[in-house]
Amino acid sequence: MREILSMKNLSVHFPVKGGLPFVKRGVIQAVSDVSLTIMHGETFGIVGESGCGKTTLANAMIGMVKPTAGEVLFNGMNLNELSREDFKKTRRQMQMIFQDPFSSLNPRFNVYQIVSEPMFIRGEDDEETMIDRVVELLELVGLSAEDLYRYPSDFSGGQRQRLGIARSISLNPSFLVCDEPVSALDVSIHAQILNLLVKIQDQMKLTYVFISHNLADVKNICDSMAVMYLGKIMESGNSDAIFKRPLHPYTQALLAAVLDTTFDEKREQIILQGDIPSPINPPAGCRFWQRCPKAMKGCKTIPPEHLEVEEGHSVACHLVNGFPDVPLPDRFDAPMEGATK
Repeated sequence: MREILSMKNLSVHFPVKGGLPFVKRGVIQAVSDVSLTIMHGETFGIVGESGCGKTTLANAMIGMVKPTAGEVLFNGMNLNELSREDFKKTRRQMQMIFQDPFSSLNPRFNVYQIVSEPMFIRGEDDEETMIDRVVELLELVGLSAEDLYRYPSDFSGGQRQRLGIARSISLNPSFLVCDEPVSALDVSIHAQILNLLVKIQDQMKLTYVFISHNLADVKNICDSMAVMYLGKIMESGNSDAIFKRPLHPYTQALLAAVLDTTFDEKREQIILQGDIPSPINPPAGCRFWQRCPKAMKGCKTIPPEHLEVEEGHSVACHLVNGFPDVPLPDRFDAPMEGATK
């Protein structure tokens, strides 16, 4: 498979303003030094707790947020170096399905206006062609031509999300970001929307970035994945390899928290203590050390490198990769003040 998108040392920081106008108190480090590669036709999952930077990372992928540092390459083109006109043309290939189907649709627009708006903005289709295209899209997502002039208030949450999906694929994109597309839906609708996304991907040969809190969804539909914590990637690679042998303590804790209906099997319980540190002043070393049950002294001050430990499986953890060029006493002197033990 060929590469469709890559990020190289990407960081996204947001200024925090003080009490006086134009005075900054600091920056929120939403994403810090992230590098990853997404292959054409695959489903790439991003998981992590709320506030870890998943959505900001996805927004940077499609140019909705300008990075503070680093590069975003889409089909070999650096998005941040494109001219305004070239960026608009490239951006048509990159679309997003939003998390909340209730707030992502304009309540004053009917179905035809909602789905045809991207085509109208592009300005290349006459009305008759757009109507035919909208009907085709509605049927693809499980709605019908009878819904053409209804309004969002006439639909359920699952039907609204189907409208959002129809709108997102109206320009025939090649890259689609699914920002927790089923988290706001009832469990009964959950599987239907996931099956619809898989069907559309097979039919249109799309590449997905799938953001989710639900590791069961990621396991079922994602080929590759990245686990994020406080703006950094803790573990990444082939989904099967990560679920089979999670190496980072944070990944292990996330998997231990997954609801399992297999009552006969005993599972290790990992309960993380404490709160996530502030992204305004993140830890100098490993960002997870304060909550890590296996933290060592060096974790507090030495940032871990994100290294490949086996083919298709990388992790940023001193427990796995060691402390290069650090004397033994500085690594393991315990106890560590502030770390979970």
